[in-house]
Amino acid sequence: MSTTNGGSSEDQLPQLNVVAQYIKDFSFENPNAPRSLQNNQEPPQIGIQINVNAQPLSDTEIEVVLKLEGKAESAGSLLFSFELDFAGVFRIRNVPQESLNAIVLIECPRLLFPFAREIIATAVRNGGFPPLLLDPVDFVSLYRNKMAQLQPAETPAGQ
Repeated sequence: MSTTNGGSSEDQLPQLNVVAQYIKDFSFENPNAPRSLQNNQEPPQIGIQINVNAQPLSDTEIEVVLKLEGKAESAGSLLFSFELDFAGVFRIRNVPQESLNAIVLIECPRLLFPFAREIIATAVRNGGFPPLLLDPVDFVSLYRNKMAQLQPAETPAGQ
């Protein structure tokens, strides 16, 4: 461990700690059971939506909520649907302000996702279907898309 005139250099390193993680809200519906559990010849159409929201709790702690919504349909009939808000409280220190948004919207949901994926897979399996194993999510692309939507549309010069 090295020290400087200002104290330990480790005190100045960027830090990201998970303080807590939890299910904030969860719903699984199998409205057409037991008919929906019969073997279907065609594979179901599965739609998934993913959003990330964040809310500061203090100067160093922030709550990040990973919201996953999905449904499976076959032959125009709903097989199952789910909504999961899986959240975590993160302690972030010594991160430059210009990097904070990316840490919160990329790294924090990346840490939450495997746990949310397991909750959904287990719920779908417990609903009588094969487990739904969600593909890994590219949170960098989601972040870029969200930032692009927030940027005001640039107008060409002279107009």
